[in-house]
Amino acid sequence: MPTLFTRIIDGEIPGRFVWRDDRAVVFLTIAPITPGHVLVVPIDEVDHWVDLPAELAAHLMEVARQVGRAQMAAFSPRRIGMLIAGLEVPHCHLHLVPIDTEADLSFARADHSPDPAALDDAAARLRAALRDQGHGAAVATD
Repeated sequence: MPTLFTRIIDGEIPGRFVWRDDRAVVFLTIAPITPGHVLVVPIDEVDHWVDLPAELAAHLMEVARQVGRAQMAAFSPRRIGMLIAGLEVPHCHLHLVPIDTEADLSFARADHSPDPAALDDAAARLRAALRDQGHGAAVATD
């Protein structure tokens, strides 16, 4: 049975994508800790990050680096935090969270009822920043 993330990747469940290439996607989480919180997800279903093939792990980190730069440009946080927890969905994913303090990395701060317009705005800002940085080919369509 496909994971929740595979169903999102395949378009069966809607997602606010900002990046898509042949190995990975990036979309906004439905429970953001801060505006612009995204998930970097391999297209292949790999449950635990320690089981990623080395090449795919390196690709996910490079995608995270490029998206993190776009988050810096779009949201002006002090840093971009990264979390790999993997307990909620059995499909590897990297959380990229714009942060100003370490407390901003707490899942207890997640907004479980975010304003859809705010999510749309965050996605649009990230897509624009990625385009500005020359990643037009990988930027997901609006």
